[in-house]
Amino acid sequence: MAQAQAQAVAAPSAFVASPPKRADARRNYEAILVAAHAAFSRDGTHASLEDIARTAGVSIATLYRHFPSRGILVDALIRESLGRLTARAAELSGAARPIQALREWVEDAVAHASLFRGLTTLLHAAYYAEGSPGYESCQAMHAAALRLLKRAQAAGQVKPSVTAEELWAIILSSAWIRETSPMEHDQSRIVLRFALDGITSSPQM
Repeated sequence: MAQAQAQAVAAPSAFVASPPKRADARRNYEAILVAAHAAFSRDGTHASLEDIARTAGVSIATLYRHFPSRGILVDALIRESLGRLTARAAELSGAARPIQALREWVEDAVAHASLFRGLTTLLHAAYYAEGSPGYESCQAMHAAALRLLKRAQAAGQVKPSVTAEELWAIILSSAWIRETSPMEHDQSRIVLRFALDGITSSPQM
């Protein structure tokens, strides 16, 4: 199922959802995203669209007017999440301790990437699927993360051989553990700590 979802995200779409200009339409658009976020976190990406519309306080016709398919709705959530990560990286780019800024951003990225079951597979697909709705957002996030990484490397706090792509692999691996593990058996923080200690010039923990 995750494979099929990934293929859906990777396939280029002629329609890319974007916030409407009219205030009332924008409110509906944002309410649908909030409701979808909660539903997907609880039930995965196959959550009922009718329930999402009902929670958002709109008709199913309104939902489909903004998001003509389930895949387009998922893509919109992915792009919104990646946009927040990109903005967060920019906020941290001037932090006094580059390694601490990088660690904080990676922890935020793991939290974003594990918001709902199957998201890590979708993000992995979007990262490499040029032409997909999420690709440009992934590349913007990649560039922002690279700046944090380069800054930590310039300070001698991260090994110079580490790449942004390897950092992304660490994020998705840790997020996959978090999204697939029962809360009482979640070892993602330990795995993430070991991975980050492994790329730093001197462990920070």
